[in-house]
Amino acid sequence: MPTTQWDNQTKLLFAVYSLFALANACSGTYVNIYLWKIKPDYALIGWFALVQQLSLGAVFLLGGKWVKEKNKMIWLRAGMVLSGAFYTLVLLLGEYTIHCVELLGIVLGSSLGCFWLAYNVIYFEVTNAYTRDSYNGGAGIVASSCTMIAPWLSGLVITAYGPTGYKMMFSVSLFIFACGILLSFKLSKRPPGASFDWTVPLHAWRDKNSPWRAAFFAMMAQGLRDGVYMFLIGLLVYIATSNELKLGTYTMLTSFASLVVFYVVGKWLSGVWRARTMLIGTICMGAAVVPLLFGVNYISLLLYGLIMSSFSPLFIVPMTSSIFDLMGRDDEAARNRVELTVLRECGLCLGRILSITMFIGVVWWSEQSWMIILYLAIIGCMPLISSLLMRPFITTKL
Repeated sequence: MPTTQWDNQTKLLFAVYSLFALANACSGTYVNIYLWKIKPDYALIGWFALVQQLSLGAVFLLGGKWVKEKNKMIWLRAGMVLSGAFYTLVLLLGEYTIHCVELLGIVLGSSLGCFWLAYNVIYFEVTNAYTRDSYNGGAGIVASSCTMIAPWLSGLVITAYGPTGYKMMFSVSLFIFACGILLSFKLSKRPPGASFDWTVPLHAWRDKNSPWRAAFFAMMAQGLRDGVYMFLIGLLVYIATSNELKLGTYTMLTSFASLVVFYVVGKWLSGVWRARTMLIGTICMGAAVVPLLFGVNYISLLLYGLIMSSFSPLFIVPMTSSIFDLMGRDDEAARNRVELTVLRECGLCLGRILSITMFIGVVWWSEQSWMIILYLAIIGCMPLISSLLMRPFITTKL
């Protein structure tokens, strides 16, 4: 009988993830603000995000073979090394950063691709159907805690020290990434698998009876929402307030709401409730845009963020657990976990690329706030498609 307790490797992976999340939380919220202050241009910020996602997708496609056949840990550490390299470049380039957004986007996207490709495979190997909900809930708590505290402290430092404050926080992120790299050496080297089979994700996607076809489009729908949401909301808060500390306060409040819900979901969610919580979460996420219809200001953005943060865990935890349960449903799927991870991430990445590309088209046509809010309203409903597509494949008996 599989245990619900985490073993040592699970705890170590969780710790590495926590450091990675903390390092990104310290500075990631303010990278786009840093670029915006040099040149206030929605399309430029969108282009930076698009290059990231293109690079991330390329790493997943090209790195799957290595991760399966050779050393996964190298890619996990490479992700943290490249993340550190990104912040080093930002520190060195200063105001010239705006002329190197393509290079910076490639480095940051590659770092995320390396880390998440290896992390997702290792995560599958050190968890099981009995521990994934608690692990995902715990990961959500850590992410929420990091984004609750770190951006607020960063905003405090940046407000107090101005441009020097940005350099200070980017340096802090560098140090935390270094700690994560050192801790990763305590993780056991994962045994290599069989040869990577490029036909597996293709066949899984083309087979109309395969649950992975539905999973691919479910991840794509999730990516349509995530692509723009990851950078636009924080940017809108800064534009509305022109104050980094208020942005930090915004992330602190919304992350606290998310933390509480992640705790409840991770502790109490069982298989039988997955489909229901996903549906409730996605409906409320879509409705979160309503306050913005009455005007884009700090209060309406805060209400939007609180609603989104309170209900997104109801979607994220069961969605993530159910996707990875598909990898463990039989021996063949488990053997092909790397190929299926690549398929999963390609769906998510493709959705993000489409979302960002459409956003660039929207702001190129018009930067009026009502156009941007209308676009947020449309992509905010995309997780509902994910919920409906995954509903037939959600594990209900654990």
